[in-house]
Amino acid sequence: MMWLPPLIGLTVTLILTPYIAARMKNAGIVGRDIHKPGQPEVAEMGGLALIIGIGIAGVFIEGLPEWLLPVFLLFGVLGAIDDLTSLRQLHKVILSLLVSIPLLTAKANPTVELPRLTLNLGVIYSIFAVLFVTGSANLVNMLAGFNGLEVGTSGIALLFLALLTDGPARILALTGSAGAFAFLVWNRYPARVFPGDTGTLSLGALIGLVGILGKAEFYAAILLVPHFIDFVMKATGVRFGVRKHGRTVVLEDGTLKAPPYPSLLGFIMRRIRVTEPKLVAVVWLIELLLGVTALALHLSL
Repeated sequence: MMWLPPLIGLTVTLILTPYIAARMKNAGIVGRDIHKPGQPEVAEMGGLALIIGIGIAGVFIEGLPEWLLPVFLLFGVLGAIDDLTSLRQLHKVILSLLVSIPLLTAKANPTVELPRLTLNLGVIYSIFAVLFVTGSANLVNMLAGFNGLEVGTSGIALLFLALLTDGPARILALTGSAGAFAFLVWNRYPARVFPGDTGTLSLGALIGLVGILGKAEFYAAILLVPHFIDFVMKATGVRFGVRKHGRTVVLEDGTLKAPPYPSLLGFIMRRIRVTEPKLVAVVWLIELLLGVTALALHLSL
C-alpha cells in the first residue's frame, strides 16, 4: 500500500493539470510568460491540480494526523485568493500564520534533531511548527518566476525528504514529489500552465509539514537554503519591492540579463550566461546537491 498514494497523486495530477489549465484559460485566468518573445498568455492557478491530486492521495495514507491535510488544503485556498486578488506580502504572511493555527493542536514530538544535538522545545514547539510551515510556504512562493523552477525544486526537496523520513511522512513526501513531477510535465519549459501561488504556497507548506511530521526539520531547512538566501538578498536589498525596480530582461540570443535588484537568481545570471531552461537547471542542480548533503549528514549520524 506504500506506493498507492504516490501513484494516485501522480495519476490524478497528470490527468487534471491540462484540464484545469484549459478551464483557467477559458475563464481568462492567465498570466504573461514574460521571459518569452511576445510574452504569451499561460493559464494560471494550475496548482489546483496539485491540491486535488495530493489531497485525494493523502486520504489513503494511514497514520496521518487529522490536522495535516486541512493545513495543506488551507494553504491552497490562500494561494488561490492570492492569485485572484494579488495579496500584499505582509497580508500573505499573516494569513499563512492563520491557516497554520491547527498546528497548535498537534501532539507532536517537541524535539528538533540537529547533528549531535537534540533540542527539546517543550511547550513552544507548537509555535515553532506554525512558524516553520509558514516560513516554508512563503520561501517557496518567493523563489519563483521561471518555467518549472518552483515545482521542480519542490519535487526534488520532497523526494529527498522521503529518503530522510519513514512511516506516513515518507509516503506523504513521495506523494507530494510524484504530484510535483506530474505537474512538471506541463509546467516545464515552455510552460503550458503556471502553478500560481495556489501551487507554490501549498507545495512549500507540504515541505514544512513533512519536516514536522517526519522529525526532519533540520533537513527540510537545508533543502530550503536557496529559498532563504533569496529571501535575505531581497529583504536587505529592496525590502521585497522588486517589481518597481525592473525585471529580468531576455536578450536577443535568449540569454537572461539580471534584474537591477539583489536576488539569488540575479546572482546566477551575473556569474554565467544562462537561458531560462539553463537557469532553472542550475537551481535544480543546487537543490539536488543540497539533498545529497542532507542525506550524507543523515547517514553519518
